[in-house]
Amino acid sequence: MKKLFFASLLFGGAAITAADAAIPWWQQPTICRLNPANCYTSMGTGFDSGMWDAGANCWGMKLICPQATTASDSVPVAMGRNEIASGSGISRDFDTSVLNGDCYGARKTVSNGSMASVNGNYINVWCNGILDNADETIGGGEITYGAQPTCAKLAQNGYVGVLNGRCYGKYYDMNEYFIECGASNLLPTRLIVLNGADYTAPQGNAPTDKASADKKFDKMESISKTQRSKYFKE
Repeated sequence: MKKLFFASLLFGGAAITAADAAIPWWQQPTICRLNPANCYTSMGTGFDSGMWDAGANCWGMKLICPQATTASDSVPVAMGRNEIASGSGISRDFDTSVLNGDCYGARKTVSNGSMASVNGNYINVWCNGILDNADETIGGGEITYGAQPTCAKLAQNGYVGVLNGRCYGKYYDMNEYFIECGASNLLPTRLIVLNGADYTAPQGNAPTDKASADKKFDKMESISKTQRSKYFKE
């Protein structure tokens, strides 16, 4: 009787196994089943598929780039979905939905990438080569975390702080233009065309100080406006 009962168990078990063999494991009846709605639909670059996310109750964690974390880690950090959603440990200047190489977290930008977020504020992205000491290269230019360039500083190298494509800084040949900086910390008050004149050469009637130079330029501008209104009618 015992032998017959044992044989029936084997036969029944074999029948169940054969029936279930054609069913994917995640659809087979089990004691516990993971809810795939809580998991990532696919995992590749930027994920660690071998880690268990206890908060979301699923396998797989997102790798957050080190520069995007507030702890300034040296390697990508695996974070759970709930932790990422809360923003805990993530810099407010970074978007963790953007893949950045082999991890997630790219610096936030606006205005077609010409401005980037630093410490919660958007600053200019400068064209390559304008900054003396760039802190970071981003998109089509560079940024500095500290004090931003001034009109006077830019003018020393022939640059004006205006939008130039997707970055700031337009070059003017110092042999052809003179950049005059005023009260504005960034934009010049005037851009003077030199018309090929050597403004460094000594002249008998040249202004001897800034006040006299401003007076002369104002007079020239006034005459120019008068002549324009006289000969060029709108």
